[in-house]
Amino acid sequence: METQTTHIDSSADQLVHWLLGSLDLATTVFHVGQYCGRWRASTAGRTLGSFHLVLHGDCFLHVQDCEPIALQPRDGVFLLRDIPHFLSPDATTETSPSSVSIPVSIMQSLKQVLPESTGLACGFFHFRGAISDLIVDSFPDYLILRSDDPALRAASVLFDLILAEEHADPAQPSPLVARLAELLFFYVMRHVARTDAIALGLLAVARRTEFKPLLDSLMQAPGENWSTDEMARMTHMSRASFYKHFVEASGQPPAQFLLSLRMKIAAQRLHAGESIERTAEHVGYRSHAAFSRAFKKVIGEQPGAYRRGIQQRASVRNFKLGQFQTFEHKTATSMGSINFS
Repeated sequence: METQTTHIDSSADQLVHWLLGSLDLATTVFHVGQYCGRWRASTAGRTLGSFHLVLHGDCFLHVQDCEPIALQPRDGVFLLRDIPHFLSPDATTETSPSSVSIPVSIMQSLKQVLPESTGLACGFFHFRGAISDLIVDSFPDYLILRSDDPALRAASVLFDLILAEEHADPAQPSPLVARLAELLFFYVMRHVARTDAIALGLLAVARRTEFKPLLDSLMQAPGENWSTDEMARMTHMSRASFYKHFVEASGQPPAQFLLSLRMKIAAQRLHAGESIERTAEHVGYRSHAAFSRAFKKVIGEQPGAYRRGIQQRASVRNFKLGQFQTFEHKTATSMGSINFS
């Protein structure tokens, strides 16, 4: 989806950063290389989000029931949901996206750019946890990064770093490409969150000036006894008018919106290491059982299981970091013993 940037105030921008900071995803790169002649590339059918980064050359994105979208070098496509699609060098095709297979066999190495070729980096996103799904659901099916968009000019640096990596084997790309693609994804998500492309959800509410004071209060004091009548009073609307306009903006009734917001705040506090008891109290629950039921309803698992999952992932990351630091130390020791005279 193409977007137009509009003004967004600092408090809404803080909300954007808060939401993106709550997003938990794993990124993998499928392949990095170049296509020549007639080709089609797709990541559809894997039940995952995915991306295509155009490293050089031109191509077209074909999405079912949509007009072909022209892509140029350093454009990117980020598909937040698994939808039928493919990329090809042609604007017209006789094949629908739903029937396309991925021609991995014809992708060639990027060691030398070939005439009339298109270089691509393609991969997948796995959004982990219900809180990530709640955030992603506020966004369109796909986002497009445009290299000529002044608001995204800094993304060019990330493309430089991707191109600087060694790309000898298309099927075995550098692991750094996944991390760089992930940074591009967050960069584009933030950009789109500042535009009119967000039709429903928390960000859509934040963009409505009549709801901004209410949203600020809900986030600052989620544990208060927020009834629909109290929320209507804060927006200076009748109960019926408030309910109607709020549902139009958020896509859900005020009580359901409040529950989702409270559990998002709770998940973030648990992620930061706060105890379950203090977290429950902060979002307005005195009963551990009631909080656990609400948390599972929104996030998809009990608070204790959610915390253990965070700790387990942190342990894996720390183990990998320890391995890297040990390798780094051994390398430094070896280098220190070399005589350069």
